[in-house]
Amino acid sequence: MNFDKLKQQMLLGEMYNDLDSQLVEARKQAVLMTNAYNQSYEKSATEREAILQKLFHKVGKNPYFEPNFRCEFGFNITIGDNFYANFDCIMLDGAPITIGNHVLFGPRVGIYTANHAIDATERRYGACYAKPVSIGNDVWIGAGVHINQGVQIGDGTIIGSGSVVTKDIPANVVAAGNPCKVLRPITEADKTNYK
Repeated sequence: MNFDKLKQQMLLGEMYNDLDSQLVEARKQAVLMTNAYNQSYEKSATEREAILQKLFHKVGKNPYFEPNFRCEFGFNITIGDNFYANFDCIMLDGAPITIGNHVLFGPRVGIYTANHAIDATERRYGACYAKPVSIGNDVWIGAGVHINQGVQIGDGTIIGSGSVVTKDIPANVVAAGNPCKVLRPITEADKTNYK
């Protein structure tokens, strides 16, 4: 199967062969590019952003990942303006990962769009499927959060540290837990008059 057809199969959420030699090679290239990015820590922002522009589908202004960032492929990742990820961010992008503007990630945040087949024999032969993850604008994801496939997180939301997000979370709420649940809305009372 040619690579474009394989990527289309992944984007449609269909079962695909995760052991396909083209995907193995694409993962290898992503490791090499993330290695280059992680080793560019003392280089200019322009040089560092150029690596992300080659790696990602689309990247906005002022993206910043602390070391060590890892992604599966990179070609399914879109990041908006002024994105910041603290240490040890992981994005497994078998399906699109779309992140809005002014988003903050705490350390060790992981986004996982792919899942393996339930049947053990199918799994042994590389059967996987992927569903997209979407994170709105002005979202803060706390330390150690895991975001599973098919999840949408609305604008302005905060996800508390250590959460496992398995279902959609609406806009402008504080949510936390395993599984992650809405704890309360974010209101005017939360303002501190900082700006």
